[in-house]
Amino acid sequence: MTFRFKHIILFILSLNVVVSMAQEQENDSIDAGTVNVVKPYTPKISDAFKIKETPSLNDSTTAKKKEIKYNIFSIPVASTFTPAKGKAATVDKEKPVRLYDNYASLGVGTYTTILGEVYLNHELSNSERVGGYFSHHSSAGDIDGVEFDNHFSETGLNVHYSQKQSDYSWKVNGGFQLQTFNWYGLPDQDIDKFDVDHSFYSANIGGHINFEDAIINKGSVLYRRFGDNQDSGENRFVLASEFDVLVSDELISTEVTIDYIGGAFDRSYFVDEELKYGNFNIGIAPSYQMIQDDLTVNLGAKLVYLNDTEASENKLFVYPNITASYRLVDELMIAYGGIEGGLIQNSYYDFAQANPFVSPTLFIVPTDQTYNASIGLKGKLSNTLSYNISGHYLADNNRALFKTNPGLGIAEEKYQLGNSLEVVYDDVSTFSIAGELNVDVNRNFTLGMKAEYFAYNTDDEAEAWNLPDIEASLFLDYQISKHWFAGANLFFVGERKDLFAIEQSFLPVDPPKTITLDSFFDLNAHVGYKINNQLSAFAKVNNIANQDYQRWMNYPVQGIQFLAGATYQFDF
Repeated sequence: MTFRFKHIILFILSLNVVVSMAQEQENDSIDAGTVNVVKPYTPKISDAFKIKETPSLNDSTTAKKKEIKYNIFSIPVASTFTPAKGKAATVDKEKPVRLYDNYASLGVGTYTTILGEVYLNHELSNSERVGGYFSHHSSAGDIDGVEFDNHFSETGLNVHYSQKQSDYSWKVNGGFQLQTFNWYGLPDQDIDKFDVDHSFYSANIGGHINFEDAIINKGSVLYRRFGDNQDSGENRFVLASEFDVLVSDELISTEVTIDYIGGAFDRSYFVDEELKYGNFNIGIAPSYQMIQDDLTVNLGAKLVYLNDTEASENKLFVYPNITASYRLVDELMIAYGGIEGGLIQNSYYDFAQANPFVSPTLFIVPTDQTYNASIGLKGKLSNTLSYNISGHYLADNNRALFKTNPGLGIAEEKYQLGNSLEVVYDDVSTFSIAGELNVDVNRNFTLGMKAEYFAYNTDDEAEAWNLPDIEASLFLDYQISKHWFAGANLFFVGERKDLFAIEQSFLPVDPPKTITLDSFFDLNAHVGYKINNQLSAFAKVNNIANQDYQRWMNYPVQGIQFLAGATYQFDF
């Protein structure tokens, strides 16, 4: 008992000591560190409790399911319906039109007219082509009221070879042309008949080259020999190039031209003495283009040095070369204008092409076009209708004018009876106003109309000989259907003035008389039928109104003319 009591007293004392130590630690100023350990939450997915689709029932009152049997009773039904198989829809598109590289055309008509053309173009490789063009147009004439031969013939042949590379392309060509006409415009058709035919020939060779991303943009060269059966001859050589020059970070486009012409006539009109001419000129034309918003301005000038090789005279010409355009309303209305000039190199070839009845006794000198000032307005009234209205004022020194040669009482040559024309020169000022209208509907119908009025002022000559006061034209083309096509054109030329004179021993028999040539219009039409992709037939009618007009004094034209033929396209 005593032992047990001792142990109880000892336990109480020990407990008292522990309580006292705990109180001392609680009042201590130094707090012990506490570490809290946080365990991340890790959820667990427990198995879901699924209800069985067919739970078992232990209900004693559950009735047993009755077994049901199904039978199909078929009755045949008469039907004529047969479903069609589905088919994907397709877009209808026209078969592309095949284009051919070559064609041949031949037509014959009244007045024993023959019209033929052959064009060939063959691809040697992806970068090389060779081709040629042959044409012939002739007629027996048979003009009413003309007693002298009035047939004509024109035949030409041209060949070319071209090559195209990645950074440049070039082409060389050559050709020959033979033309035959008659000086049938004698004032008196009742005199004894004699031969009045004459012919021209020309041969040329030339070429051009174009560069991509180079200082020199392009260049061209031409040599042509022209002559007639009256012992006349002319040589023409033209070399031209265009290149860019960088000046103060600005590109200046520059054109350089070298032009030589030289020739001779066997005689002059009045004297049996050789007539020679020769002109050599060098021109340079720098220009700068400035574009700002809707305004485009080209600023430039032309400098031309002329050397008359026969007269041993030299002269320097300076011309303006300024043009500008401003878009007032996008493509609907564009104002434009400019002032330009230049030295026009006249030639026997150019005169003969414009008027085949000139005499082989011409004076050939260049025309100094001091300036050509223009102002105009152009644009579109709709997507299919465009217009152009302009006005011009030109000042030409030594402008070439065609005038009928005086008839000689004693003629030595067949062109000295007032049946040929000469070229005279005068300082002429010209004012003109023009209007143009074009209609283009789906490329199946195109219509173009143009008219221009002229007013002239001359210094020495009494009139601006053979220059019309009005010129107008109309062109129409219509693709009627896939096979049929048609077209028409109308030309109107106003009144012109010419001079009629008869001279005897260089003295006029009667005072020269100014003749007014009546205005005229010439209406032409054609129709064609496309038989297949390669063959088509056509018919043409010219001078439908059967106008008996004179293009030059005493030179009437053929009346109404009919022509029919066919065109065949092909490939090699």
